[in-house]
Amino acid sequence: MTNASKALRKAAVALSLLALGATGVLAQEIRIGYNADQSASGVAELGASGRWAFEAAIEDLNKNGGILGRKVVGVIRDDLGAPPKSIQNMTELIDNEKVQAVVGPANSGNALAWLHIPQQRKIPVIVPIATGSEITTRYAKEAQNYLFRVSMVDREQVSLLVAYAAKASKNKKIAILGDTTGYGQGGIKDTTEVLGLHGIKPVTIEKFGPKDTDITSQLNKIKDTGADTVIVYAIADGSAQVVRSMEKINYAPITLGTWGSLSSLFPRMTGTKLSEQMILAASTTEDSSPRAKALADRVRKNFPTLTTFPCAAQTYDSVMLIAAAMKAAGSTDGQKVAAALEQVSGVQGIIKTYDKPFSKTNHEGLSVADFYLARWKDGKTVVRYEDTVSKSITTADLKR
Repeated sequence: MTNASKALRKAAVALSLLALGATGVLAQEIRIGYNADQSASGVAELGASGRWAFEAAIEDLNKNGGILGRKVVGVIRDDLGAPPKSIQNMTELIDNEKVQAVVGPANSGNALAWLHIPQQRKIPVIVPIATGSEITTRYAKEAQNYLFRVSMVDREQVSLLVAYAAKASKNKKIAILGDTTGYGQGGIKDTTEVLGLHGIKPVTIEKFGPKDTDITSQLNKIKDTGADTVIVYAIADGSAQVVRSMEKINYAPITLGTWGSLSSLFPRMTGTKLSEQMILAASTTEDSSPRAKALADRVRKNFPTLTTFPCAAQTYDSVMLIAAAMKAAGSTDGQKVAAALEQVSGVQGIIKTYDKPFSKTNHEGLSVADFYLARWKDGKTVVRYEDTVSKSITTADLKR
């Protein structure tokens, strides 16, 4: 054997040992992926909020011995709000990074584009932000559904907003105003149906384009009906245009909106005073508990402009639920972890203590009973909003 051949053989042996060492390290780690938009679309602020809470949760797990005595590694990917990129990320996380679970995304459309991948690979996913109803139900009839969620499902938000509207409206004249996107139209449908359960028919239903900046025509029609309450179904920029248009015609009804207006875009467009007009559905706020305040302070070190705190809390809790399921299963095997998620109990989160939040037939970790009303304060943060009407809402009101 020549000296050159010997050198090549030694190099090959060294590379093989290095590869074996790397494989050994990976085998000792528990890897959890995070796949969400953090930079590109209108929900990037939500995804960034979740990303930093994801890292905080990983840090806390490792401070307490990791999972099953193994170090936890977070593998983060930005999907740029684009379904093709999100699909690519999921494939890479599962096939190349060998993650044992995934948290994400922020966009419902992205989730719906790749649900089949973790379902086929038997990798548990907890969605901490996206709210599309089909995310957890598409594979509900499979022997094991691998898709879970800790976020605010659209219909559940509507239940809270309508229960409040039914109590708060003095003349029971309630109008619906939604944008013409799929999100807005789905919200109009849900709101109309849930109002019907309360025996209320909306006095009018008006629509506006997502790029419209003047909505005074629709609002004048609503005003002419005598409506004292308006439920708005749109994301932050559309909701901001509604509130600005209300000011133009000197119309200030009780105005209710979804958590889409928790984005800082809303107060930036409306200004501080107007931002406080809209009452929002939320799963938590950073003033709700000392644990919430502590997480908000930690996330703000990396994300000083944090406003979408519920996304941070929901992401943190998602990681803790995955960890609890792995510990209960005594394994990182996807099938065992997914089955354990349907049984976990006593998991301390930011939003609540999770006592069997999931079941075989229901993979939603939060329900309308966990939500409450919130409001912008000083254009900087969202705080819990309570008054005599919201306190009078009963469980029966919420479950109609």
